[in-house]
Amino acid sequence: MSDGGPATAWLFPGQGAQEVGMGRDLYDAFPESREIFEEADEALGRSLSSVIFEGPDEVLRETVNTQPAILVASLAAWRAATVAGHAALETAPICAAGHSMGEYSALVAAGSLTVSEAVRLVSRRGELMQAAGEQYPGTLAAVLGMDEADVEAVCAETGAEVCNLNATGQVVVGGTVPAVEQAAKLAEEHGARRVVMLNVGGAFHSSLMTPAAEAMAPIIARATVSEPATPVVGNVEAEMLATADDVRSDLTAQIRRPVRWRDTVLRMHEMGVARYVEMGPGKVLTGLVRTTLRPLKPAQMPELVNISDRESVAG
Repeated sequence: MSDGGPATAWLFPGQGAQEVGMGRDLYDAFPESREIFEEADEALGRSLSSVIFEGPDEVLRETVNTQPAILVASLAAWRAATVAGHAALETAPICAAGHSMGEYSALVAAGSLTVSEAVRLVSRRGELMQAAGEQYPGTLAAVLGMDEADVEAVCAETGAEVCNLNATGQVVVGGTVPAVEQAAKLAEEHGARRVVMLNVGGAFHSSLMTPAAEAMAPIIARATVSEPATPVVGNVEAEMLATADDVRSDLTAQIRRPVRWRDTVLRMHEMGVARYVEMGPGKVLTGLVRTTLRPLKPAQMPELVNISDRESVAG
């Protein structure tokens, strides 16, 4: 890849269109993508590929399968686009970032984790988060059109917690079902444009995930982690993960701490990023970039690129 061209950031989703068959066209068209799926199956000792390609839907959408499935589909798109020489990847990235579980994909792309290590960690993470959700039932709700400070005030009054700071005017709150329902009602009364209850398996990135974070801590501590060759902006503080210890700390903390994606986008913008390339299912992250940077003049808006399937790999 050339060092010329616009400053580029690689983005990796932690959620997306969790559809049976996602990534199958990449698997069929690109040997490099097929290797990602095969490496994941070998690392897990089970056929995750069969779950992704054949389902059924309710099995794929279990947290224990959804998280590694999105990781594998994202890395398959990244690997195919890199090998194919996609025009948006002609410039070496100045940084990478991933939302929630997507941070693992970003760390693979940055050379900090191997595919096998990432798949094993994400699979275990999914198991533990699913178990925590069953032990301490909770949910999430997206609060739209309300300032972060006002959402935090609602949470303080209801016992809910801020879980994702996704974009300007887009904050996700979580907690027990009664707390989130009360927070949703209060937010609407205090001027939120809309509140959307999310269909999830638990109050992810809240204190209800503490058992999962505590169980993952020694697993992450034993994992083989290298210093990122490409800077990765972490979820917890929206700061650079410069060392292997930084990576381990962020991966452990982000399970029960809010994902500060808005701050991550602003951090990358401050770095001069002019092109954001999202690789994986859906277009959630580029949409959040667009929302967060909306105050910019049209001529200042960055280029937004999505790569998720064979057609988009071709550029």
